[in-house]
Amino acid sequence: MAIDYDPFSAAVRQDPLPIYKRLRDEDPVHYMEPYDAWALSRFQDIWDASSNDDLIAAKGTTPAQLLTKDQPVAPMLNVMDPPLHTQLRSVIRQCFMPRHVRSLEPIARRLANDLLDEVADRDEFDAIGDFAARLSVASACLAIGLPIEDGPHLTELVQGFFHHDPDSGGVTEKGLASLAELTAYCEDQIKAFRKSPTDAPQGLPRLATFEIDGRRFSDADAASHVSMLVIGGSETFPKVFASCLRRLWEYPDQRAMLVADPSGIVDAFNEVLRYDMPTQFLGRTVKRDLELHGRTLRAGQAVIFLYASANRDEREFEDPDRFDIRRRAPRFLSFGAGHHACLGTHVARMEGKVCLEVMLERFPGYEVDLDRATRFRTEFVQGFSSLPVRVR
Repeated sequence: MAIDYDPFSAAVRQDPLPIYKRLRDEDPVHYMEPYDAWALSRFQDIWDASSNDDLIAAKGTTPAQLLTKDQPVAPMLNVMDPPLHTQLRSVIRQCFMPRHVRSLEPIARRLANDLLDEVADRDEFDAIGDFAARLSVASACLAIGLPIEDGPHLTELVQGFFHHDPDSGGVTEKGLASLAELTAYCEDQIKAFRKSPTDAPQGLPRLATFEIDGRRFSDADAASHVSMLVIGGSETFPKVFASCLRRLWEYPDQRAMLVADPSGIVDAFNEVLRYDMPTQFLGRTVKRDLELHGRTLRAGQAVIFLYASANRDEREFEDPDRFDIRRRAPRFLSFGAGHHACLGTHVARMEGKVCLEVMLERFPGYEVDLDRATRFRTEFVQGFSSLPVRVR
């Protein structure tokens, strides 16, 4: 029976893994007729495509830009191509390199302990709303150069941006309005910085002073880039951390290993990233015709990279549906690859290390109330929106 894969369908949004396996085995370059677009599902194909200059980001990377075309393409690093992308990325990435991230770790650890102090007298708390989301947005503010006290408001706007229609799964007017409000906030911050500039080694100052052929970004263009950093730096980590708590609760022997020897926490975090990647896909547009597995991808067509499928590819991972914190996979696609590999990789790993160390030290016997957890189930994102954990 032919595969009818549509990322917006109810069945795919409920559980995409079974159809991902069929795509990998039967139709690794799958044509989605309603969108005149292609879906790649195998690891190596996506790994190679991520560095293919015949696939460009300038026409968008998200489903709302490439498939439904509900979201306009605004100036952001993730929709730029070399050589401009390379120039700008080289400037911003300095703020996210290990040396700078190491300076943030003591602050993140102090904040993590403070947040758990706030819930220490409770029987339970929400691992996302009470802990991971608050720490994640605070870390993003520190790395980007935004007031940390604005974190709760930014969290609200980012969550609003990911609001999807429960029936179609598509982006809503609320989601687009939240993005507009976030961008307006970032533009105000750019204007304030330009009135009183500093040489702080953070993302916003670098964007505000970046020049192309002697010309700086406009306030609006710089703000668009900053908003991308806010979204990327605060949205994904809470879902990954919640999955960490869920999987370690489901596999108590592996949790016990980490409690006894926390040195394996980074490996465990990486395995959760592979096993439960929240972002289902991003995409590109074909610049010139190319062939893959006997299919011809035409110029102008969109191509989506099914990262969550690739991370379960039997051709890359032995027994990929087995959760094993000792796996130490040499590569996976949860941070992307190639030109657009995630800028925040080191920040995310630092946050994962700090949060798991503090959580397992303070509440090594925590329990997850999975029945009361809530989830995002959209074409774009899978993962928890809240996860109650009992600690008493």
